[in-house]
Amino acid sequence: MDGERRIAEPLTRRRHGPGRALAVAQSRALRGLARAGAVLFLGLTLAHGLSAGGHFDFDGSPVKALPGKLAGLAGLAADDIRITGLVHQQPDQVLSAIGVKPGGSLIGFDANRARRLLEGLDWVASAKVQRLYPNQLEIAVTERAPFAIWQRAGVYYVIDQSGFAMSGLDPQQLPGLLLITGEGANMKVSALVNHLEATPALKLKVKAAARVGDRRWTLYLDNGVKIALPETEEAQALKRVAALDQSQRILSKAISLIDLRTAGEMTVAVAEAPDSGVAQGEKLSQAE
Repeated sequence: MDGERRIAEPLTRRRHGPGRALAVAQSRALRGLARAGAVLFLGLTLAHGLSAGGHFDFDGSPVKALPGKLAGLAGLAADDIRITGLVHQQPDQVLSAIGVKPGGSLIGFDANRARRLLEGLDWVASAKVQRLYPNQLEIAVTERAPFAIWQRAGVYYVIDQSGFAMSGLDPQQLPGLLLITGEGANMKVSALVNHLEATPALKLKVKAAARVGDRRWTLYLDNGVKIALPETEEAQALKRVAALDQSQRILSKAISLIDLRTAGEMTVAVAEAPDSGVAQGEKLSQAE
């Protein structure tokens, strides 16, 4: 009315139900998680980039363990590693080859690349690498089997059946392997052992073999007797020696050499007398 003072009605807030309040709280929580996730992602990406650039590699680095810690927070650390198939090698050699450490980061890990790296090792015949998210690795390795020990230029190598050297194996830890010497011996020893398999009693006596001129073999028995094999028909020559030993025990007699280099002949050299240092008798020839 005229001349009267009007009092404005007080402003009041619109009241919301409990559903609206819950939705607001959830929205804020999601925004907070999104921000945290973004920060963590950026941190992990930065850590991976620095790790790939070698910035964590030097000893004493204050951030050397950072990638693993960040990956652990995200559940992407190598916390469960299972390695099967190892016989002569150690798990550390496998992990070192693929660049993985227990508890280290698995961000950017490529299972196919890891498999190729393992199969590139000279002692690995085949490998299988599987990553089970988020933090488990399963690695199966098939090692090449040690076949012989090859002495070359004063150095001893453990080789497989194909003749290739395998690193990381100590020849002294494998005393039962055949010792071979000479150029080309590593590539021809498989055929020699196959021939010896046909004469198992003789094979047990052979402790070493020398490849002569990459043409033929000279065998060294455990009692000091040498057997000079021909360039061809090695299997037949070995069978002749085995048959003669079975019938006459020739390998147990006082001889130093059985020479089969001439086709159709076997020449036996008598061992030297212990006290005289001279040969007892002349070489005996036996034509067959």
